[in-house]
Amino acid sequence: MTVRISVIAVVLSVVLPWAAAAADEDPFVWLEDVQGEKALAWVKQHNALTTKVLEAVPEFAPTQKRTLEILDSKDKIPSPELLGTTVYNFWRDDVHERGIWRRTTLASYRASSPAWETVLDVDALAKADGIAWVFHGADCLAPDYRRCIISLSRGGSDASVEREFDTVAKQFVAGGFSLPEAKSQVSWRDENTLWVGTDFGPGSLTDSGYPRIVKLWKRGTALAEAKTVFEGKVEDVASAGRTEILADGRYDVITRVPAFFRQETFLLLAGRLVKLDVPDDAQPQAFFRDRAVFSLRSDWTVGGTTYRAGSLLAIPVDDLLRGGRRFDVLFEPSERVSLAGATRTRDRLLVLILDHVHSRLSSVTLQDGAWKRSEVTLPGIGTAGPATASDETDTFFFSYQDFLTPASLWLDESGGPPERVKTMPTYFDAAGVKVEQLEATSKDGTKIPYFVVTPDGFKADGAAPTLLYGYGGFEVPEVPRYSGVVGSAWLARGGVYVLANIRGGGEFGPAWHQAAMKANHMRNFEDFAAVAEDVIARKITTPRHLGIMGGSQGGLLVGGTFTLRPELFHAVVAQVPLADMRRFNHLLAGASWMAEYGDPDKPEDWAYIKTWSPYQLLRKGAAYPMPFFWTNTRDDRVHPAHARKMVAKLEALGHPVYYFENTEGGHGTGAVNKQTAYVTGLEYAYLWKMLR
Repeated sequence: MTVRISVIAVVLSVVLPWAAAAADEDPFVWLEDVQGEKALAWVKQHNALTTKVLEAVPEFAPTQKRTLEILDSKDKIPSPELLGTTVYNFWRDDVHERGIWRRTTLASYRASSPAWETVLDVDALAKADGIAWVFHGADCLAPDYRRCIISLSRGGSDASVEREFDTVAKQFVAGGFSLPEAKSQVSWRDENTLWVGTDFGPGSLTDSGYPRIVKLWKRGTALAEAKTVFEGKVEDVASAGRTEILADGRYDVITRVPAFFRQETFLLLAGRLVKLDVPDDAQPQAFFRDRAVFSLRSDWTVGGTTYRAGSLLAIPVDDLLRGGRRFDVLFEPSERVSLAGATRTRDRLLVLILDHVHSRLSSVTLQDGAWKRSEVTLPGIGTAGPATASDETDTFFFSYQDFLTPASLWLDESGGPPERVKTMPTYFDAAGVKVEQLEATSKDGTKIPYFVVTPDGFKADGAAPTLLYGYGGFEVPEVPRYSGVVGSAWLARGGVYVLANIRGGGEFGPAWHQAAMKANHMRNFEDFAAVAEDVIARKITTPRHLGIMGGSQGGLLVGGTFTLRPELFHAVVAQVPLADMRRFNHLLAGASWMAEYGDPDKPEDWAYIKTWSPYQLLRKGAAYPMPFFWTNTRDDRVHPAHARKMVAKLEALGHPVYYFENTEGGHGTGAVNKQTAYVTGLEYAYLWKMLR
């Protein structure tokens, strides 16, 4: 990985002299050498200093212990995946540290103690191979689901190896399909043919490090003999192929992603690629009953009709290929009601909606050419999870939870009232805990909703330790969820939890996201600061007792907000963050995010990016809170150098800071539950140390 990054850097230094100069001016660019001896020595030194302090905080040990108990609990819901009529589940606990992939019948799954059959033991595989494997899922061939491609990652990175697996024999197929470690895109076309995009050699990947070439690979032939079907551009994000195998037909699909939030979709018909004539920022949702179903990210005027951004549309595939322009509207948004997603069963299209950041679920059927809608009854006004459905039957699962209600799993088999089949245990005492949905006013006057969860006995006297969490990017919504960790580590000890629904997220559809993209991204920080100011004005807390937390894009959010408004906070937890926005597009997958942030190599884009890029904003003499940055060495999505360099520069400017780097975990909290529990213990130890 280090070699590949350095090669890309050399190429960019020739093509983009400005970018090379920016690196040369950066005294901490050496921390971008992920596995470099000097960089890892720096990491080891900082880990030792931070863990010595935070492990000594009284809250560390009980939080780590309780978090591990929650993660390893035998009573948690085994998340189902329906493959035909069989329920598959991937499970980790104290006995199965790296996990087992297992299955049971639907009837057995509904029982309190299902009869599970282990299909693949990842712990045993890791021991046999001598590799710390992390299971990244399986792509299985319908309709019998015997042949699967298993993805296995070393330490949790996005890059994985791909191996063919037989679910009947419960073993890898000797001489079967196999790919070495890469950020591959693999999917079945038929029993003897794979769609494959991988690192085929120099020039086969995009600048973002993903496949740009799609091939069909026949069983028994060398990968070098695979037939090229499509080639994207080097500056694209990625390209991929797949086959949708449904009860009423099949579709060979090629997708080219030139940028985030844009894509071109092609059907392979009689050896010829035919592009689906829809806007390039439309989002395909499903093929259903010979229809193409997709959502819009911008208004679209076609055939004399204007379809609103955020709408869900359907049209017969044949009509679309013949130039048809009449679309059925399955959902149309309003100001605070948006589409959260759609999936299919054999006979129903399931449409998930967010209404003022609360879930609704609709079931849509097609009868005699007419669409009929019915509401699926939810247990309350919390959050319904994405449906887990079967293409071969009309069965689907959905989950429900809110801040105070543990997740439950519901089964719908016939369109009647759903049946609750599983419930998570209660991990903290919610007696006296209250939830409110409030609004703050951002700098430009926009109302920003947020949730406040207050503990038993709370008084609005400004003394409560308060944790404000946010994300605000990539059209991802933040919704009410039950967290045993937040409940036990924070609420039960008297802390207040605040969840911000800032622009950049997907709470209210594409417009809410687009309002904080690129040149408008400063609104992301302004909205977050507005929520902080509002909880202070309401005497929920004061800056002395207010901390912020966010990961990835959320790490950029909290990093930028505390550098812009340090007077508002006393604690900052930046998890696997972005930070150096002058070089983000030259680090790992960073080039793929320019649609969100802009291109810092363009002077007109850098002019606004530099106004909120945390790494560049740091200055000597500022009254920053003492932050806590953590990341993972094996994160090959957001480069660990973002966090490393932020910490190094803070220290060089005379600012104290905590830092921890896990050696595994990828773009997450850990490759195994013990790692996640340890990092969580550090986080809450830090928060209580700073905010009590």
